[in-house]
Amino acid sequence: MVEKKKTTTKKTETKKKDTKKVAPVKQEIKKQAPVKTGPSEKPRIGVFICHCGTNIAGSIDIKDLEAYAKTIPNVAHTDNYQYVCSTPGQKKITDAIRDQKLTGTVVAACSPRLHEPTFRTATKEGGLNQFRFEMANIREQNAWVHMHDKEGATDKAKDTIRIAVAKASLLEDLTPKTVPVEKAAMVVGAGIAGMQAALDLAAAGIKTYLIESAPSIGGRMSQLDKTFPTLDCSQCILTPKMVDVGRDSNIELYTYSEVDAVEGYIGNFDVTIRKKARGVLTMAEAEARGIIGGGCNGCGDCDPVCPVVKPNVFEMGMKPRKAIYINHPQVVPLLYTIDFDSCVKCGLCVTACGPERKAIDLEAKDEFIKVKVGTAILATGFELFPIEKKTEWGYKKFENVITGLEFERLICASGPTSGHLVRPSDGETPKRIAFLLCAGSRDNTGVGKPYCSRFCCMYSLKHAHQIYEKIPGAQTYIFYMDIRSFGKAYEEFYYRIQDEGTKFVRGRVANILEDPKSKNLHVYADDTLLDRPMDLEVDLVVLASAVQPSEDTNRTRKLFGVSCSMDGWLLEAHPKLNPCGTTTAGVFLAGVCQGPKDIPDTVASAEGAASAASIPIHKGEVELEPYFATCIEEKCAGCGMCVNLCPYSALALVDKDGRTVMEVTEAKCKGCGTCGGFCPGGAIWMNHFATPQIVAQIDAFLLGGEQ
Repeated sequence: MVEKKKTTTKKTETKKKDTKKVAPVKQEIKKQAPVKTGPSEKPRIGVFICHCGTNIAGSIDIKDLEAYAKTIPNVAHTDNYQYVCSTPGQKKITDAIRDQKLTGTVVAACSPRLHEPTFRTATKEGGLNQFRFEMANIREQNAWVHMHDKEGATDKAKDTIRIAVAKASLLEDLTPKTVPVEKAAMVVGAGIAGMQAALDLAAAGIKTYLIESAPSIGGRMSQLDKTFPTLDCSQCILTPKMVDVGRDSNIELYTYSEVDAVEGYIGNFDVTIRKKARGVLTMAEAEARGIIGGGCNGCGDCDPVCPVVKPNVFEMGMKPRKAIYINHPQVVPLLYTIDFDSCVKCGLCVTACGPERKAIDLEAKDEFIKVKVGTAILATGFELFPIEKKTEWGYKKFENVITGLEFERLICASGPTSGHLVRPSDGETPKRIAFLLCAGSRDNTGVGKPYCSRFCCMYSLKHAHQIYEKIPGAQTYIFYMDIRSFGKAYEEFYYRIQDEGTKFVRGRVANILEDPKSKNLHVYADDTLLDRPMDLEVDLVVLASAVQPSEDTNRTRKLFGVSCSMDGWLLEAHPKLNPCGTTTAGVFLAGVCQGPKDIPDTVASAEGAASAASIPIHKGEVELEPYFATCIEEKCAGCGMCVNLCPYSALALVDKDGRTVMEVTEAKCKGCGTCGGFCPGGAIWMNHFATPQIVAQIDAFLLGGEQ
């Protein structure tokens, strides 16, 4: 198409020469890449324009647009329809391909993220290679943003279609590649999301590696007392799942471990697991060392003799633990862990364990284990926003200001106070308790988080109910901006708490001060419903802290090549059409690592991720789009500059016939074009986004008025 431009300018003549020079390159590529080229006759492109109801037709003159499309070089057929994505609309495409002998199709409609697969299939059913299709986005990038300028929107749509036709005229047949898939999966993170995903995969007959950085599984849910709105005991729900994970023969559990390195691509991920030095042998490990009947049985004889005392992180620092410890009696696996950062290696635990069991190894070192998996699920969870950054509320300054998770441990029967809610300052039972919602959430000051943490309202309502259950005569106050009770039976639970006597104050707390003598707290806020300031004296303040991605999330996502939002939450491939997948094929998301979720939504997302991750494994192979780069070895100088630029680690230098050239791992390549745009020798050919195609698009735009 570039060669057919009628102009006498030097600039255009130069472009003609450049295009002719590139043509032989395509012949070279054909010999090296499994690409079937299309017919050599003159291109015959069909243009199909969608009204999309009034989404497009309300802002663009469809008749004028179709009349213009007929004048574009290489266009052999045009049509328009109310909804081209509908069955009758797709039939128009298939019929036109057969009747008009089309060599390519262009659909002017919405975003290719929505319907490109639909129109590709229609193109294929018409008898063309599915990659001889190009989409012109005249809805999101035109009609919706220029709805008040119909003439301008129509002109822009003409440009968009002309550019699409220019590329479609040079498209070639491409063949999708298939790669075999390893019949194993990996789940990173063993909270409720990771456990559910692992159990679902295991139930589907898939070997599953479950990796957890903590000494035991269960995650944040294991720290809770009850769950809303049903008020079930958290451990009563969780423990059976933990036990099932521990005994499932299809699940290989690696606690106190982390992913150290990831190589490969969908179907063939090579993952290195770093198994941190635990200092305590399992029974299987002891048997492997020839210690028959040895290994840790969880008896706990080592704990009393250990002289080192540390704050218990699981108990939010409100209870001590030893250098050798378990988090709680229901841990899975029931296996002690030595904190080597605080262990003085006195050997008392070795003596207490006894010569028969020989379960303790004070010289243990980290181990590195390599496994191969077909797909992976990230379920790395969340942590609390450091609410002490909001200094006006006095957390870590005043003893009687605590977080919601600290409240959970205090109210829990297995917690540091055996379920007796007490004030940290004096151990007295509080009678007046204030809850501050949106503590760090929905905060645009630059200190907190701009998003809603979603489950804070509901767990604060639950906390208020628990106080009335355990402390007769108590009074609770909830300071809120808006109550967000969005789930099944959540609104009813909200009404129940109102009926129980909780007083709701609509207004954000400006400041909290402490009475030095009584240690009582003065909460200063504006009651926006009564339109007056207030000073409320209470015994205890509970902050519903914002949540944020866990500390390990960013490191893990980089290993797997997954994107994240500005707030650090992992990004899905599409929030509606592919909420569990990521832009890295074969890697899926589950739970709160993707964004704040309550327990039911977390479990649902885990089941969805497990289902998606199992599909490639059960199919045995996966089809990849052929949008990969190809090296023209005759032009490659072997400089290696492209290798370090590739964001997907898809390129490598190899020796071929005594020459160093670049080689592409096609399954890892995403066709981003970074390497092709940088290569100083023009040795990289980008399938479907080749230089002649892009030059033709540029010419179609810049020289469109000269047609």
